[in-house]
Amino acid sequence: MAFTEFRPLDEKSLIDYIKATPSLSSKLGDKSDDLTIKEVGDGNLNFVYIVIGASGSVVIKQALPYIRCIGESWPMTKERAYFEALALKEHGQLCPDHVPEVYHFDRTMSLIGMRYLEPPHIILRKGLIAGIEYPLLAEHMSEYMAKTLFCTSLLYRTTTEHKRAVAEFCGNVELCRLTEQVVFSDPYKVSQFNRWTSPYLDRDAEAVREDNTLKLEIAELKSKFCERTQALVHGDLHTGSVMVTLDSTQVIDPEFAFYGPMGFDIGAYVGNLILAFFAQDGHADEGNDRMAYKEWILRTIEETWKLFYKKFMALWHQHKDGSGEAYLPEIYNKPELQKLVQEKYMEDLLHDTLGFGAAKMIRRIVGVAHVEDFESIKDEVKRAACERRALEVAKMLLKERRNFRDISGVVSAIRRV
Repeated sequence: MAFTEFRPLDEKSLIDYIKATPSLSSKLGDKSDDLTIKEVGDGNLNFVYIVIGASGSVVIKQALPYIRCIGESWPMTKERAYFEALALKEHGQLCPDHVPEVYHFDRTMSLIGMRYLEPPHIILRKGLIAGIEYPLLAEHMSEYMAKTLFCTSLLYRTTTEHKRAVAEFCGNVELCRLTEQVVFSDPYKVSQFNRWTSPYLDRDAEAVREDNTLKLEIAELKSKFCERTQALVHGDLHTGSVMVTLDSTQVIDPEFAFYGPMGFDIGAYVGNLILAFFAQDGHADEGNDRMAYKEWILRTIEETWKLFYKKFMALWHQHKDGSGEAYLPEIYNKPELQKLVQEKYMEDLLHDTLGFGAAKMIRRIVGVAHVEDFESIKDEVKRAACERRALEVAKMLLKERRNFRDISGVVSAIRRV
């Protein structure tokens, strides 16, 4: 049976597909009769199946030509699967410890077969809601971000290599446009897609739409997002795109990948940790006030940035005489000049991180897609109170991000709320 044109697979046709695909069937053992298939599509966009065979397991992910959680009324290119596979392979080469391996990609079927992250791996967001501490999280995520961002930037590559890669990923324009809409546009205007914990946050949502200073800042970030091809970013690096155990951290779902500002990835991740911090009061109970856990989240935010800084700088130092064309060694030839350049670069990156992180927080409170951290707080009054505090911090970070010199100042500001 040939799969020569796109069609959505169900469990039965998936078995036929696997039989016809050696790169998948070889992972599972040859007895295709006793495959266990479980659909786990809790995502907004795709079909996801876990397939377990006699001698192994795989995850099959298939992109549909529309947004799954909304339906055919919101069409969406299935070519996103191509960019996801490309990004998984690229990031996987740079950071194999924290990116699941791709076994198979079929562009016609918009289908990726990749490593199954077996239990006890869970989505990081669920772990944060449950109050689980991950001792290696900051170490692993800083490693992933430092390697993937540095090695796809002009600090490491020639402009020729960089432009070629940028051109390839320019094709992912539809998913970039979706981000432009839901992160940088909808929350700041009246939109049918926006929602919030009403009536408690009605005034807060209106305040966002009426805040001129906020709008000036978001315009600047939007133009950076659209125009700046700094590195190959994951494009959707929130706590739902990371799977964890106590000693493993794996980054999944880079279907929004494109060449954009580094701070968009770091900010998305840090912003979601800040949301998790503010959600903790809604998950506290008599047995556990979550205070110690809130401190752990703040420590993790601080450690993540500090470790990222250290690892990024180490890569820069290691490759300063390499083929990267951002700062040619014959121009930046004095140690004090190198130091100035690096300090400026990293300070700008911190400010981008805070701005994009804040934008991602705002959209999760008054935009279309919310986070389970807050949504799972059943008491609406309690939930709205948590969301309001997060929203206040996000607005402050967006407007005052350039006043911060280091991450410790940011953490102190969060503590004061």
